[in-house]
Amino acid sequence: MRTAEIRTRFLDYFAERGHTIVPSAPLPTPDPTLLFVNAGMVPFKPYLTGEAAAPWQRAASVQKCVRTLDIEEVGRTTRHGSFFQMNGNFSFGDYFKEEAIGFAWELSTLPIAEGGYGLDPDRIWVTVHHTDQESAALWKRLAGLPDERIVTRGDEDNFWSMGVPGPCGPASELYYDRGPALGRPGGPAVDEDRYMEFWNLVFMQYERGEGPGKSGYPIVRELPRRNIDTGLGLERMATLLQGVGNLYETDETRPILDRAAELAGVRYGATNGAGRGVRDASGVGSAAGKNGAGGPNGAALADGAREANSAAGASAHGSDVALRVVADHVRTALMLLADGTAPGNEGRGYVLRRILRRAIRAMRQLGYHDPVLPLLLPVARDRMAPSYPEVVDSYERIADQAEAEENAFGATLRQGTTVLDTAVAQVKAAGGRQLPGAQVFRLHDTYGFPVDLTLEMAAEQGVEVDREGFTALMREQRERARADARARKSGGAADTTALREVLDAHGPTDWRAWTALTTTSQVLALLGPAGPVPVAREGELVTAILDRTPFYAESGGQESDAGRLSSASAEAEVIDVQRPLTGLVAHQIRVTAGELAPGDSVHAAVDDEWRLGARQAHSGTHVLHAALREILGPTALQAGSYNRPGYLRLDFPWRGGLSAAARSEVEEAANRALRHDLPVDVRWMTLPQAKELGALALFDETYGEQVRVVEIGGPWSRELCGGTHVEHAAQIGTVALTAEGSVGAGMRRLEAAVGIEGFGYLARERDLVAQIAEQLQAPRAELPDRVAALLARLKTVDRENQRLRQRALLSHAAALAAGAVPVPTATAPAPGGTGAAHAGPSHAGAPGGPGDVLVVTAETDGDAADARALALAVRDRLPADRPGLVATAARSGDRAVVAVAVNATGTAAGLSATTLVKHLLGGRGGGTPEVAQGGGATGAPAELLSQVAELVRSSGV
Repeated sequence: MRTAEIRTRFLDYFAERGHTIVPSAPLPTPDPTLLFVNAGMVPFKPYLTGEAAAPWQRAASVQKCVRTLDIEEVGRTTRHGSFFQMNGNFSFGDYFKEEAIGFAWELSTLPIAEGGYGLDPDRIWVTVHHTDQESAALWKRLAGLPDERIVTRGDEDNFWSMGVPGPCGPASELYYDRGPALGRPGGPAVDEDRYMEFWNLVFMQYERGEGPGKSGYPIVRELPRRNIDTGLGLERMATLLQGVGNLYETDETRPILDRAAELAGVRYGATNGAGRGVRDASGVGSAAGKNGAGGPNGAALADGAREANSAAGASAHGSDVALRVVADHVRTALMLLADGTAPGNEGRGYVLRRILRRAIRAMRQLGYHDPVLPLLLPVARDRMAPSYPEVVDSYERIADQAEAEENAFGATLRQGTTVLDTAVAQVKAAGGRQLPGAQVFRLHDTYGFPVDLTLEMAAEQGVEVDREGFTALMREQRERARADARARKSGGAADTTALREVLDAHGPTDWRAWTALTTTSQVLALLGPAGPVPVAREGELVTAILDRTPFYAESGGQESDAGRLSSASAEAEVIDVQRPLTGLVAHQIRVTAGELAPGDSVHAAVDDEWRLGARQAHSGTHVLHAALREILGPTALQAGSYNRPGYLRLDFPWRGGLSAAARSEVEEAANRALRHDLPVDVRWMTLPQAKELGALALFDETYGEQVRVVEIGGPWSRELCGGTHVEHAAQIGTVALTAEGSVGAGMRRLEAAVGIEGFGYLARERDLVAQIAEQLQAPRAELPDRVAALLARLKTVDRENQRLRQRALLSHAAALAAGAVPVPTATAPAPGGTGAAHAGPSHAGAPGGPGDVLVVTAETDGDAADARALALAVRDRLPADRPGLVATAARSGDRAVVAVAVNATGTAAGLSATTLVKHLLGGRGGGTPEVAQGGGATGAPAELLSQVAELVRSSGV
């Protein structure tokens, strides 16, 4: 049975039993504790925890999930996959244990011809919590399971909570016996390889208190409304129903693996351990862990426990491991790209970049060095399209972003390999055996060079890596990032526990930002970092919770409103507005006069000029997005945005910069919409209706059953959006593009001034042109020609100056060549014998030995071109029958530049100008063995040149 059919059967079964079918949420999640949805329950979390009222009593979904906690284990074991799909059915205060158990048993064992999965009832085992006698009795009564196939377990395995105070409850899991060939008899307590877990039922019936770990915390009370959260692993069920050994061999993944094997010329399963079920690469099985952080639905099924896997074992099965990495990561990358994540250097973008690069690197390990993503992504697309047609609709954009990332990684590999080789050579020259952690960190942080690649390549060259030093530097970097984040937070920020208590006590905030600029409100609470604040005095910074508010909370790329709170005894300015919990709006305020206390009545007023500017900017973002797609095509989709009064920026995937003509066309298309005063309409509808209408959705937003669609000019711009907008396009005023540039491989950014700020920007540009015209005494229409003529004249003068400088430099070339210093190398033969090195260099002017290198170093006051010209001139004056090397250096700003030239006899003897430049500049620079140059070194020119003779002597560069 195909995976897509397994998915459809699940949804059809629960739809027939009164469940609302909820579409999968996008993989990026607005939950601040997660980068991606990592369990099927994540989109339902506010309903399960009671933060918000569920719009349905029963729901079912097939949720896309990405989990990267154990990314290094992907491929090494056959349990771990970074992308998986979780089938879940949910009850919000409706049915409970009896129905949930009945549904799971019926769907699992119902014959295939009747819409079920047709699993053999006699091969199903279940586990229950040791205190949950009710569930054990239900399994006996509803499923007829004998006692020996109902296994009791403790808190670690069969009791779920989110790791913090809140809902919790026992769990029951279903396992399938895959036969004696895969392990020992005795049930899941004995062998979880033979007995594969495929469904997890969580019964949320208690509230837990504070406490560490998965057990030992107090149970505070019974929940007033009990919930059901279940998760059936789609890949697990596909493994069972398709009769394959593991998740890499199912119909959605195996074709990618086979295509990768074909390209690399290897055969999957040729090494021991492949296709042996869920045992790891060395054939050693292990028990699966339960209920990892992030929720029950998918946690146990996706992760499992880390399996024993030594480096030797991994090496022994290298090709199978690499093929599994490729198959998993290509599919994961496809789904992340389809949901709008773009490769980047932080957060979600970094995770995607790492996944893509691991896939490319794995193919290189298999010996395939050509671009691979254009060949593998279409395979993944075709396998996933039956369930997710959006991968076909957005494939052109997906392919462009992936290709750009693979090209960028190729450049990273080339550059990083050069830096690594130089660092290793320096370590060896100094007699060392370990690459310093600082060098490894630099490769990782500056060049994006994968650490695992550094480890492997260093080992190939007989050098170890200071992993502890590298880890310490990474830890320091993370701590700096956390400190920066903490420093950016204001001192009045409240903690989540206090905020949740306010939400529980008073309910959701009455939010009126779409319809009002002022409200009469009551202060429900004032909170600081340590908890509730009884009174806020002048100058103090606190978080204020109001019963109702007109303030827009930052979301959807729109900055929060500014304004004031006024009471009979206090005045306060609103600095920031956020939604820290679903349904709760929190205002960060600074009291400017008097004292404010909980219970006070306040007049909450948004700064109307601020709101007007914000509306103009947000609507301007929609207009610019539509104009971009009109000019560049439908693949120019927004990948991120930010807007505040007077300013907007929009990121979109695109290869190469936009030409001046393209920028002008986009700006013209945007302002044409303003001139035509296109109508702005807001409509509410269901998400399927919005998709059918062609509305564009932002991938980092979560949408409820009803969504808000903002239209500008009808279908011209139709997007799902929760922001504030103008009533008609002319209110935007103007959209003036101010910048266009790269923000990463395959990603561009447009910036624009909007409204009065846009007119101000254009006025400043007009004034600037007027000043230039006045200075050049030329009409404005003639400015381009006049400036071009001026630049041409300056270039002529520069060339003449350069010629004169080089003539002066070259006049010293003969003298410098005459003062060449003979330097013996480590491989040069000593007089009277072979293979022995000289003890030290000869004196200047001495003839030296026949194998000595004639070395000249010289510093010049000129620029890089002068340094290169001098090096060549001196080299050409050295004796042609002796190996000669010339190194010159100059200063460029606060950095040094170096040029090296080697004569023909020197290159024949193995000298390389490129190698020496890279030694001196830490991997930077380039050229040929005869001539090379580079810049960017922080040291003084003289300091760099002082190293030349020693490098020639010790390593024979």
